[in-house]
Amino acid sequence: MDMASKLMVLAESMKKARGAGTVEKLQEKLDHIVDHFRESERHYQREENVLFPHLEKHGITGPPAQMWTEHNEIRALKKKLYALSDKEGPVNLSAFQQELGEISSQLLEMLQMHFHKENTVLFPMSLKVVGDAEWENIAKESEEIGYSIFTPVNARGPPQAKGKATEGAGSQTGVALETGGFSRDELETVLDTLPVDITFVGAKDEVRFFSNSKDRIFPRTKAIIGRTVQNCHPQKSVHVVQKILDDFRTGKRDVAEFWINMGPKMVHIRYFALRRGGKYIGTLEVSQDIAPLRKLQGDKRLLD
Repeated sequence: MDMASKLMVLAESMKKARGAGTVEKLQEKLDHIVDHFRESERHYQREENVLFPHLEKHGITGPPAQMWTEHNEIRALKKKLYALSDKEGPVNLSAFQQELGEISSQLLEMLQMHFHKENTVLFPMSLKVVGDAEWENIAKESEEIGYSIFTPVNARGPPQAKGKATEGAGSQTGVALETGGFSRDELETVLDTLPVDITFVGAKDEVRFFSNSKDRIFPRTKAIIGRTVQNCHPQKSVHVVQKILDDFRTGKRDVAEFWINMGPKMVHIRYFALRRGGKYIGTLEVSQDIAPLRKLQGDKRLLD
């Protein structure tokens, strides 16, 4: 059974779960369903960060943009489901059943429509334009993000490190800077060790680099290198991205920042205009989970 079919079964099961006798029993039935829906996020991340960039290289932008919009609509419905599953305290059974019924019906309808588009439009189009060598890269990059519900039988096993140069290919080449320098290995290790995610966007709005820390907040794959940063965001937020870039170019703004609650994480996202000799040369995106920092109190002056 493919992932689309599996999710359909889960959505149907969610509708049937309404027959449980108490709110507690309903929530028990929802627990395993919710876990699978959380895992399914990787499916959308693989499309957005791997497949869509390859399609864009072939001039196909409309269908990926539409599918990404639908991903966010599905995410919004799943978020309602998670909130329902996590409800605590006295809850009215009738109201709970009604809300569950509405969410499950909407989610099932959305999944049916979305998977139909994938199977009849997105995937056939991809098979038509993407070459064999690209599919090899797509397979590798998909493994970096991971799979949900099941792992394809032809998966290649443990993911390879992202963003790494071919072994031995000038890994010790020096990078001389004004205040010092690094070997290539040292610089890459420093960037990957920083407790923040870094993405560099060049002056022409193309993604040029991303750091590869082990706990990245937002997934990145090598497929996005050379991709316009506007295409790296869902349609509903592209106008915000464009506004930031325009303001950076004109000098109207130097920094833009946002923060988002993502479950236990409080993600702080900052964009910095990069200028050299007064000339705009690109944008640096820095993301960090600041939830642990917000809990700090008093002083810590000794090593544990």
